[in-house]
Amino acid sequence: MLRSKYMTALHELYEQTRQSPWVDDLKRSYVDRGGLNDLIVKGIRGVTSNPTIMANAIASTTDYDDQFRELVLGGSTVEEAYWELVIYDILGALEQLHPLYDSSDGEDGYVSLEVAPSLARDTQATIASARLLHERIARPNLMVKIPATKEGINAVEEMISEGHSINVTLIFSLGRYAEVVEAYIRGIERLVDRGGDPGKVASVASFFVSRVDTEIDRRIGPASKLAGQAALAQARLAYRYFEDSFSSARFRSLAEIGARPQRPLWASTSTKNPAYPDLLYVEGLIAPQTVNTLPIATMDAFIDHGIPRRSIIDGYAADEEILESLKSEGIDFKEVTDLLEEQGLNSFSSSFDDLLVKMEVKAAQLRGRS
Repeated sequence: MLRSKYMTALHELYEQTRQSPWVDDLKRSYVDRGGLNDLIVKGIRGVTSNPTIMANAIASTTDYDDQFRELVLGGSTVEEAYWELVIYDILGALEQLHPLYDSSDGEDGYVSLEVAPSLARDTQATIASARLLHERIARPNLMVKIPATKEGINAVEEMISEGHSINVTLIFSLGRYAEVVEAYIRGIERLVDRGGDPGKVASVASFFVSRVDTEIDRRIGPASKLAGQAALAQARLAYRYFEDSFSSARFRSLAEIGARPQRPLWASTSTKNPAYPDLLYVEGLIAPQTVNTLPIATMDAFIDHGIPRRSIIDGYAADEEILESLKSEGIDFKEVTDLLEEQGLNSFSSSFDDLLVKMEVKAAQLRGRS
């Protein structure tokens, strides 16, 4: 299909299917040198970040050095300096995406910032941190990311009930997704009970995809006829649950006074297995009222040869059969998804801790030269 230089497959994805493409990346050059604006022109409608993304951005360039030097020599601790560096990027991205937030009536234009990964098992500390980030940044298009641990889900409900927009991250299973949806709806109900405006609250539920196949394929082997099928099957069943939950009488009564559905966000959609198509987890999960957060390489691939066509169209019986067949092969989904949740948390914590160590070394050098 021929497109004008102003129209990409990302624009068509949103216009034809009402799936919103967000980018899973953020760094200083996006804010200071027009990188994010270029992505918005290409059709990106939001930004997600996580501790690993921010750690890589800070550690891999010199773009942060001047601000870091000023903060350290001004008396900030390394962790205080980290948050100042990150919040600078978040504020810049929020400003650039605010026109899209306005023009979409609050549907898109969001930037996500995650609480410190060390808080994932502490409900009250997560609540305090999420509340502080919303108060400190105070922009309507900010989403604070909270991991969907058991402790995190309680924090999600509380934050929603206070009127804050939340990105619930690291969801790996249908069971946990159901708990996230319930926490969101209960939070909206509590917000309404206290006289709040549900129309000012947005939320996405970040359902991680490709890592499910990576772990299950490792267990069943690449020769299995079920290899590469579990992740899409489970995600499509999550979409069915989304449709059922947000078309229910319970939620319709909230929607009538302005409440928004909590959209599924497909995360971890780059293809980890080179034997699989590069857009397997993008083209396989296109449906209305969803978000796909794309790493840069996956975004470029979709612009180059992606097909913006709805792909989740019923077929749920076949998806259920895939998951049942995997159980018959000895796959314990709960054990798999519990492991993936722990691995995800550990990965973010490790990235965060490693970065702080590197920043401590650099801070010591700066102080020694001052």
